[in-house]
Amino acid sequence: MTQHYQGSCHCGAIKFSYDGEEITKGLRCTCSICSRKGTMMSPEAIPMENLKIQADDNDIGLYQFGSKIARHYFCKVCGIYTHNEMLRMPGHMRVNLGCIEDLDTSEFEVMVFDGKNEL
Repeated sequence: MTQHYQGSCHCGAIKFSYDGEEITKGLRCTCSICSRKGTMMSPEAIPMENLKIQADDNDIGLYQFGSKIARHYFCKVCGIYTHNEMLRMPGHMRVNLGCIEDLDTSEFEVMVFDGKNEL
């Protein structure tokens, strides 16, 4: 059963929405950027065409490193990391669960992906 999710950065300059699986757990990655961000991400890999982003081009920042395949997006106004395009599944996104409206992640089971040691 799918649910509709809406989210935004702290200041609201970046908004997103998508329909996806019910979120009952989160994902943390051990790669160099994710471990520094400490963000709990959506466990579902969201096809890019299913994630609707609303943002002025001047407000959305992009950070890439290494192979430059993964794309990490953040708000240039408030600094909040909102979503990323996945290294291992280009064309698929994960969102920062802390940005989703009315979602309390404090009781979620956390899955860990060993991005530090994966190829």
